[in-house]
Amino acid sequence: MSYSAGRRPMEGASKTSHRHVIQDETVKDYLNKVAPRVKPGDIDMSQHTLVDYHECLENPVKSFMAFDGGYQEIVVEPGHPSAALCFFQFGALYFRRDDLYTLKTTPFIDPDDMARLRQMERLKLVLPLRNYVLAAETSITHSIRRTLQLFFAAPREGDAKTMLDTLHWFVFRQYMPVAQQHSTYTLSQCPHCQERVDLVASQLHPTTFAMPCPLCGEELLLIDVLRLHEAIDDELGAGQIMGYVTTAVEQLVLVHFIRIILTNSPSLLKEIFFFKDGPLGFFGQTANMHKPMLDLVSFVQTQHHSLFLVGLEKSGAFVEHAKEISGLLKPGQVLLLDNDYIYKYVTPGKANNTQPYAYTSYYGQKLIFKTPEEAVYVVTVPVPALAIKPVASSIKDLQILLTNVAKLRCDMYDNAIMPIALANKLVSLSNRPSAGILQKFAQARATK
Repeated sequence: MSYSAGRRPMEGASKTSHRHVIQDETVKDYLNKVAPRVKPGDIDMSQHTLVDYHECLENPVKSFMAFDGGYQEIVVEPGHPSAALCFFQFGALYFRRDDLYTLKTTPFIDPDDMARLRQMERLKLVLPLRNYVLAAETSITHSIRRTLQLFFAAPREGDAKTMLDTLHWFVFRQYMPVAQQHSTYTLSQCPHCQERVDLVASQLHPTTFAMPCPLCGEELLLIDVLRLHEAIDDELGAGQIMGYVTTAVEQLVLVHFIRIILTNSPSLLKEIFFFKDGPLGFFGQTANMHKPMLDLVSFVQTQHHSLFLVGLEKSGAFVEHAKEISGLLKPGQVLLLDNDYIYKYVTPGKANNTQPYAYTSYYGQKLIFKTPEEAVYVVTVPVPALAIKPVASSIKDLQILLTNVAKLRCDMYDNAIMPIALANKLVSLSNRPSAGILQKFAQARATK
């Protein structure tokens, strides 16, 4: 590792040291053992599950919601780069199908019409990243726990329940009949004594959603179910959890809206289409949340017949693979991705045929969809149980889901979907000028 820049120039890397690596016999031997990647031309699509797309002419969807979030890490004091905060912004974008379709037939777009497509509720969050703590807390770990608990507990206009109450409803399956609800939730690690303990639904305070640890007596918070405290290093900081926070909050906002609809007008689930940026899954420390999400998906699809929800990926190995094989798919064709296909062509490795791909984090099945207009999407669709080799009949409302993905294509970016692209535009925090403005804002507030 080189020396960083200070009063003297930064130490540069050697321009000739690579020859020692190239000439090393151990390195050469290792590279000879690496399995070659399968090229798209070697894939026989007839050996895999292909489904024909049929546009749903009786489209029941009347409105759309898209969920996205973004964050920006800010060094508050440039002379002390280890002191940093992280600013988040999350959004739920809502618009009606008729408003969108009207724009397609209008020669000139009125600003008022465009405004209807920008009805977004924004949520803002700040977390300490390095060398900052809340005045009342003893560490970065406990500062982040407290901040997230308060963020979820904040009352918001028009909501009868807080998002923290929804997290309690979600984790303990309180949407189910009483006999099927969960009375406890096991924490793999208490944030204080590091022992395995149970959160007991009946012992959590009805408004603060906290309880004493049965072993050490210190305070447990409902937000601890996300396990973020396990990944924070009080010395090195919390940088490794920021992506997990983003994906978890995005999906818990989705859960909150599903709860509101189930409580007030369940029939609306047959009319609202939800878009999530990225695959349908919880990752890293928060991966355990995929289990209650699978249960919620199963409950909604069984009791209320429909959950129009898709996750759309914009980057990553699956998107790169989809681009490579697009020429092998016919327009209007869907490739269902099973274990053998994924491990052979997308993520090299030996297929685990005892468990479905990503069974510890996903609550949806992956597929590649080539629309009649030849746009290619990597889509995750919700299922109550993941399958090693999925079939079309096991994916509820598949053609309705695909119809609305195909209908909402836009040309802002390659293979973009309008709700996702617009939601990202409305919540993302850019390096310039957002980062600079946030830095000055933080300096004025956090360095007093």
